[in-house]
Amino acid sequence: MSHELDNFVCRCCGFCCSFSGYVLLAEGEDEKIAAFLNLDIYQFIEQYTEVVISRQQLTLTEQANGRCIFLQDDNLCRIQAVKPIQCTSFPYEWRDKNVEKHCAGFAALRATQE
Repeated sequence: MSHELDNFVCRCCGFCCSFSGYVLLAEGEDEKIAAFLNLDIYQFIEQYTEVVISRQQLTLTEQANGRCIFLQDDNLCRIQAVKPIQCTSFPYEWRDKNVEKHCAGFAALRATQE
């Protein structure tokens, strides 16, 4: 049986990283990203994260326009090699109607299914 996302291919449109919301860091991801950026953990946390409202987890900060702090102008991720599990699990573990509507990967997928 074919899964609806079997043929999904990311088109690097950046839409999934371009709207306001939390990018929650799982345990150990802050250390991994800090090392990748050649920062100590305290520099990374101060420069690139915020504590979520529950005070239980860190989230990546956003640019003024809501885009992820690590989304570059070419829509590629500056920390691609170590990006959080929340990011790598898109669209298989999470997505919403707004993302599906504007994502180039979903547009291409819809075109092949018609």
